[in-house]
Amino acid sequence: MNNLNQTTAEKAAKNAKPNKLSQFFNRFSAVITKITGGVYAFIVAIAIVVIWAVTGPVFKFSDTWQLVINTGTTIVTFLMVFVIQHSQNKDTIALQLKLNELIAASQASNKLISIEDLTDEELEVMQKFYAHLSSITKKEKENQIHSLEEQKEILEKQQENIEENINEVKKTVREK
Repeated sequence: MNNLNQTTAEKAAKNAKPNKLSQFFNRFSAVITKITGGVYAFIVAIAIVVIWAVTGPVFKFSDTWQLVINTGTTIVTFLMVFVIQHSQNKDTIALQLKLNELIAASQASNKLISIEDLTDEELEVMQKFYAHLSSITKKEKENQIHSLEEQKEILEKQQENIEENINEVKKTVREK
């Protein structure tokens, strides 16, 4: 991005004031995902399961004993889905913005800047196209850069050749 756009984007980001609930949830989810993603959280979870299993004979493996672990894990799982999804969404947006900035700042084609807005079918077509470009590059002895623009030029030349061939065939048919 150029300096004018960066300044505008930075101003817009600074002027955006999230509400108190949003700020709280951002901080809460960041802390929870950091804590639960660590080794100590895993050790605590294993300890809880071991303690639960060891207490089985004490409670005669009753329905209540089983219900305790089932209820606890269900509640934790249900709540963690929202916390993790929020964190994942935030990370994805931040990563996408960083990639957009790199594309915009480089000499690469900027046609893919908003690719995340495409439908699943459109993304599949794009994936097949880039897989095709990758196979072309692998076949070549030199690693050449291939782009959408280059592929468009190649297709346009092929179309021109086809049209010339059709015109030649038509000319030959008329002469006969």
